[in-house]
Amino acid sequence: MDRQERACEIMRRLGELYPEAHIALDYTTPFALLVAVILSAQTTDAGVNKVTPVLFSRFPTPEALASADVLEVEEIVRPTGFYHNKTKLIIGTARMLVSEFGGRVPDTMEDLMRLPGVARKTANIVVANAYGKVEGIAVDTHVFRLAHRFGLSEQKDPDKVERDLMEVIPRDEWFAVNYRFIDHGRAVCTAKRPVCGACTLNDICPAAFTTPGWRESL
Repeated sequence: MDRQERACEIMRRLGELYPEAHIALDYTTPFALLVAVILSAQTTDAGVNKVTPVLFSRFPTPEALASADVLEVEEIVRPTGFYHNKTKLIIGTARMLVSEFGGRVPDTMEDLMRLPGVARKTANIVVANAYGKVEGIAVDTHVFRLAHRFGLSEQKDPDKVERDLMEVIPRDEWFAVNYRFIDHGRAVCTAKRPVCGACTLNDICPAAFTTPGWRESL
């Protein structure tokens, strides 16, 4: 089984295992999604979902957040960690949305990546979920880890991992990659103690039963 065949089989099996895999962040607008993804760095989606209702009840639009008091925003987003920097990024993003995009979240990768704190992962998530445009594969920590364990990439840079995945996974599956890999990474193929014995992929995964600390069952 070559790399492309393995990738397709992995996607098929994960599709059966996680047929409803989807983004875990709560949002109602492209702006809310963009801010939530920025806040999700180095924390959990569940943690972000506890913070954003308060944040958007106070600052529901780019215009409102652009003129927000920094200390007030910091206090709201503090539970997500790195709150000084995250506050700077989301306020800076809001200001740029107002000054350069008429208060609207852009729908292209190029324009999104001009915003503070927005790299390919965030841009991919926003254009795909908010606008239905699948331009690539969002590579977060789970996708990065599983891509290596599955033998689909050896690259250390997330953008290069994305390119490797795009080469072996059919385009119509790109949107699903992130969410299936995330669900599997959280439930089975965890960072420290993967449950190789109970994994539906253990017969085709190069890292099965070799990762230090692997477990036989949940």
